[in-house]
Amino acid sequence: MAELVDAVGLKPAAAPAACEFDSHPGHGSSALSTPLQVGPPATTVAVDGPYEYPYPSPELAAAHPFVEYAFERHSDEEMAERARAFRKESERRRSIRLFSPDPVPRELVEEAVLAASTAPSGAHKQPWTFVGTRDPAVKAAIRAAAEEEERINYLENRMNDEWLEALAPLGTDHHKEFLEVAPWIVVLFEQRFEQRPDGTTRKNYYVKESTGIAAGMFIAAIHRMGLATLTHTPTPMAFLRRLLGRPDNERPFVMFPIGFPLHGARVPDLRRKSLDEVFVEVDPPG
Repeated sequence: MAELVDAVGLKPAAAPAACEFDSHPGHGSSALSTPLQVGPPATTVAVDGPYEYPYPSPELAAAHPFVEYAFERHSDEEMAERARAFRKESERRRSIRLFSPDPVPRELVEEAVLAASTAPSGAHKQPWTFVGTRDPAVKAAIRAAAEEEERINYLENRMNDEWLEALAPLGTDHHKEFLEVAPWIVVLFEQRFEQRPDGTTRKNYYVKESTGIAAGMFIAAIHRMGLATLTHTPTPMAFLRRLLGRPDNERPFVMFPIGFPLHGARVPDLRRKSLDEVFVEVDPPG
């Protein structure tokens, strides 16, 4: 689900549709809801491999649609080359706090949302909504509300000393000018439960885990296309649901200012953990 907000409070809370960006003046509307197609319709076939209970079972395949997964296997050498290239590109990703005001085409934001929406989710519920705006009035309202919450966090002791000490090397404070300068703000909302058009509700599963994976894929897509972003979470974030007119079942998860880095922008000289610090292989016991 993705929506474009053009002015403060003008997007009414409504039951979510499939996945769409509202049209914006000067831009054609783009339907983002497309059925998942990865191959021809599947039939019940024998599956090679060491499985006593292959998936799907004949009963499941008869009751629900399945398609054959169209997978292309690469050589070990090509896989290693692709892995190294992705890792090296990922190593260049940084969180940016000085954005250029240069415009970013809406199509790029849409593509990032589409990429993020391929994320796995509990029971394939896809419990997220990406809400984007480039309207100056909306961005100004978001900045004002975010800075008020952050002022309390930083200056009125809502953040404890340990938290402030951890943030000290980053030099962050309650000033959030980038929320107005960046050409886009995209807020990712988690859908706590599903609201149906008839007014009934259905439970969503693993909402935070699913939305978190989608957030990571969104960041990777933004970086891959040559843009920059920042994960901004001005706790508490309830004001975002009010300003962006979202329904009761949605809760702000993270906010992304998006744009090009300002020329000469600087970032903290940080060290990332080594492989030995983040990866452990478990050998057989004994």
